[in-house]
Parts: sequence; C-alpha cells; structure tokens
Amino acid sequence: MTQDNDRRPGSHGAQKFSRRENLGQAAKFIIFSISAGIIQTLAFTLLNEITAWAYTPCYLIALALSVLWNFTLNREFTFKSANNVPVAMIKVALFYCVFTPLSTWWGAALTDAGWNEYLVLFGTMAVNLTTEFLYDRFFVFRGTINTNKRAQRHMM
Repeated sequence: MTQDNDRRPGSHGAQKFSRRENLGQAAKFIIFSISAGIIQTLAFTLLNEITAWAYTPCYLIALALSVLWNFTLNREFTFKSANNVPVAMIKVALFYCVFTPLSTWWGAALTDAGWNEYLVLFGTMAVNLTTEFLYDRFFVFRGTINTNKRAQRHMM
C-alpha cells in the first residue's frame, strides 16, 4: 500500500493508489454489481412475467432497486468513503439522470425492434457497470476514498 499524506480523513487532494488497490476496487465493484444485477434481473423478471407492462416500467423499477443496493455496498466496502451521503447520492442521481433516459430509450427501441428483453437488459447492465464504476471512482468518491472507519482501521 502506498503511503501519502493525501489519504488522511477529510483530505480532498489527489489520491494515489497502487495497482493492487485499483484492481481490488474494480473487483469489489464488479462483485457488488453482480449482486445488484441479480436483484435487477429478479425484479425485472418478476414484473415482466406477471404483469402486462411494457419493457420501460419493468426496467425502471428494477433499475431503481439495484442502484440503491449497489450504491450502499460500494460506498461502504469498495470505496470506503466517509463523504456526505446525501451529496454522494445526488451525484449518483445525476449519473442516472443521463443514463436512465438513454438506456430506457435504447431498451425500448431495441425491444420494439424485436430484440429479446433479457439480451437488452444484460447488455444495458454491462454498459452501466463500466460507466458507473468510472463515474463513481473519479467523480462521486474522488478525494474521499478510504476515509470511512473501516478503512481507517486497516491503515493503522
């Protein structure tokens, strides 16, 4: 683990991480995203199979459930951030203000064109995983990574 003064709690300077730490963050994010993907898939499947709703409402409800799950786990365990939760949630909401309309549009367009709903869902989830990791890492939690109590215990 690299030692630098920018890692102390409350520091908002440039944080530098070793290759191992970066890979660990990515691995945790993927694992938690898979768990969120399971929640999203189960919710989508339940709604898609038991209601007569179109793709869009099924997708939006399932997405909201997975986002809440994923945000909570990644804030605490992946990025170990002690930043202001409402501010972090607003930043994530801003991501979804762009991602949700775009993914809803392409999802509806593709399923209306005859694509399988689940193929569209899984493709969209892959795009979401990649773009949200980068957004969270470099915008939402930038400067506050490894500042929560869990991280501080490991650094001592």
